[in-house]
Amino acid sequence: MMFKNIQIKAYQVGLVFRNGNLTEILKEGNQWIFGNKTVEIYDLKNKFMTSEDLNLLLRNENLNAMLEVIEVKDGEIVLVYENGIFREVLSVGQHAFWRGIINRAFQKVDLTKVDITEKISKTILENMKLKNFTRKFVVTNQYQGLLLIDGKLDSILNAGTYYFWNNEISVEVKSVDMRMQQMEIAGQELLTKDKAMLRINFYVRFQVENIEKALMENKEYDKQLYILMQLALRELVGAVTLDELLVKKDAVGKEILENLGNKAEELGLKVSDAGIRDVILTGEMKEIMNQVLIAEKKAQANSIMRREETASTRSLLNTAKLMEENEVLWKLKEMEYMEKIADKIGDITVSGNSNIVSQLKEIFAK
Repeated sequence: MMFKNIQIKAYQVGLVFRNGNLTEILKEGNQWIFGNKTVEIYDLKNKFMTSEDLNLLLRNENLNAMLEVIEVKDGEIVLVYENGIFREVLSVGQHAFWRGIINRAFQKVDLTKVDITEKISKTILENMKLKNFTRKFVVTNQYQGLLLIDGKLDSILNAGTYYFWNNEISVEVKSVDMRMQQMEIAGQELLTKDKAMLRINFYVRFQVENIEKALMENKEYDKQLYILMQLALRELVGAVTLDELLVKKDAVGKEILENLGNKAEELGLKVSDAGIRDVILTGEMKEIMNQVLIAEKKAQANSIMRREETASTRSLLNTAKLMEENEVLWKLKEMEYMEKIADKIGDITVSGNSNIVSQLKEIFAK
């Protein structure tokens, strides 16, 4: 008769098979096997893995009592924790674990729903073993998001990280920046009421106020706002002359916003400020305005010169009147003339008894 010795170590167990049937379970120690039998040794700390039919093995009452069997159905997974630490994910099928050695806990998850209602930490959800079973969406700071489930609006999401189970149900998150934004409407070539061609650079400051309106009731709300502001600017400029536009340039933005009414609200937006950044004259209009400017400056210069000449003449008349009325002032003026002449001329001869100022006048008048 054939016999062999089998050594079963601590935390091990041996299953004895004869003709494919489980006949005996060997515990720790030195064991003797007689006859044509095979022995499979298992580590009690590990999951029970066998090539045999598990259901047939479980008919053995002793083995059945030693194993904890977990059934995982379609649309489910089971998370396995060992001594409170996450270890693995069980997919669809039948799984068995040895009892008594390691404290195991099993958490069943329903994958047929979208929301993660089970109490599972983000650390575990980020584990590589769960990556294929979850969907992750991040709404960054200063943003809001719309959660769409099967194309229908479910809820509005604030900044944060969101996880959903991965299944056949479609999940989408559309995010929008809720901060104040500035839109440039540059290079707009417009015609004023008096047919002056201009190029205007315009800006508008806005922010999303109602994310549901902006994304669900409107397509490309920012492009729609651009067109609204473009048309409003064109309408305003076409109703005023060039001079009127230049005079009230700083007030154009406020007037456009007033005319805009509730159109921005219908886009889910709040427009807070707008204005003209630059007014650029094009082609011949620029040359004409330069000529007008030069003419205005020349007229201003001529006016200033005339005022100065008038003031000078008035000053001479006042001086002459004072000299005529005051003999001492007349003598002082004679001395002033003499001093100036002395600086320029070496010798002067004055003849006769006539007035020196009269004689000097005659000299300089020649």
